[in-house]
Amino acid sequence: MTEVALPETQYAQSGDFNIAYQVMGDGPTDIILVPGIISHIDFQHELPGYTRFLRRLAKFSRVVTFDKRGQGLSDRLADVPSLEERIDDVRTIMDAINSKRAALVGFSEGASMSVLFATTYPERVSHLVLFGGLARISDLLPPNLTPSEVQERLAYVVKSWGNGDFLKRVFASDAGNSEILARIAKFEKSGSSPGALKSYILSNRRIDINPILPVVRTPTLVLHRTTDAQVPVTLGRKLAAGIPGAKYIEYPSGDHAFWTGDIERVTGDIEEFITGQRASEGIDLERILATVLFTDIIGSTNLALQLGDHRWRDLLDNHDDLSGRIVSKHRGTLVKSTGDGVLATFDGPGRAVQCALALSEESKSIGLPVRAGLHCGEVEIRGNDIGGIAVHAAARVMSQSGSNEVFVSRVVTDLVAGTDLKFSERGSYELKGLPGKWDLFAASK
Repeated sequence: MTEVALPETQYAQSGDFNIAYQVMGDGPTDIILVPGIISHIDFQHELPGYTRFLRRLAKFSRVVTFDKRGQGLSDRLADVPSLEERIDDVRTIMDAINSKRAALVGFSEGASMSVLFATTYPERVSHLVLFGGLARISDLLPPNLTPSEVQERLAYVVKSWGNGDFLKRVFASDAGNSEILARIAKFEKSGSSPGALKSYILSNRRIDINPILPVVRTPTLVLHRTTDAQVPVTLGRKLAAGIPGAKYIEYPSGDHAFWTGDIERVTGDIEEFITGQRASEGIDLERILATVLFTDIIGSTNLALQLGDHRWRDLLDNHDDLSGRIVSKHRGTLVKSTGDGVLATFDGPGRAVQCALALSEESKSIGLPVRAGLHCGEVEIRGNDIGGIAVHAAARVMSQSGSNEVFVSRVVTDLVAGTDLKFSERGSYELKGLPGKWDLFAASK
């Protein structure tokens, strides 16, 4: 299957303002992704999972992303637009791409915009999908805060804007990942200025769409994560309960940002809701860029002989449970157990290396010497398995490592440049079945 190319940024005129937008895919259904409080449609492609999420939707639709006025690549403003003015941006984008009717996917604050648009222009909205949304923004604040305490919180947000603190709760599972935090900080600075953010926050506190929820007639799907650290799940449940006939799906894990966590499940639910079918339930061949991790228990055959079947099986079960927890903690996907190791993929190479180091250390603590290898490249996803040259390369890289070592290819070291991870050169190798010589490096903290 041909991978959808990254889109070019275009501009549409909304009154006196230029609204930046991108289009991905050419499917029969139009999807307009309505953003949260900040966005930057170019930079967000640098955030792990974002492009993959859009490409998955673009398999069955034409996906449109945009920066609302005052944000990202759109014209900056002196005053914050009202909610009514913001929905004009949605209408402008639809007109610019000649879309008569579209499904709206509203994220966070974008859920309010999407509901207002659907009730104002019902003839132009086929479906509503609300992810991580809520009806009244002020519900995010503790009820007993004094005005001075609210101002103190706001002052801190403005003062710390650009260091990643504000968006930490959006990417809660990556709060300790220096690579991701650096990107989050850059995302903050790219998406909005501190002054504009302050104005948006003050304006958003007045948003309350509860009165219009009962008049929503558009088929609606509300998606929320139980572990959302930005918008409590109770507010998502309340939003769904207020919309007549709304379908509600709650995911047990994941962050506030829609492009984190189980992307296949979320996009599959959206596809099924909008089209009535779920392509991923069949054989789904997909090409994505991923970092592949292979691990292997050193001397597993001898260990099994020494311990006996029962004790070896118990130890192996402990190893598999440990591996699953650590891969999940680093937001990876555990593809399968290989019998005496694991195969996993990650959408961020830094987290992949950190996971491999943690696996090596923790496995050693339970008496299992483990070696690991990582390579980043294009992989084919077919059902629950993966394939492709990148998978073979990761296995070959692992084969050159020793006990409690994590070897990576040069591609990986290049992609994590600037992080706290350390690498030492281990020479050039000819890897079985792969052309040329490969420079390999040992990773350490």
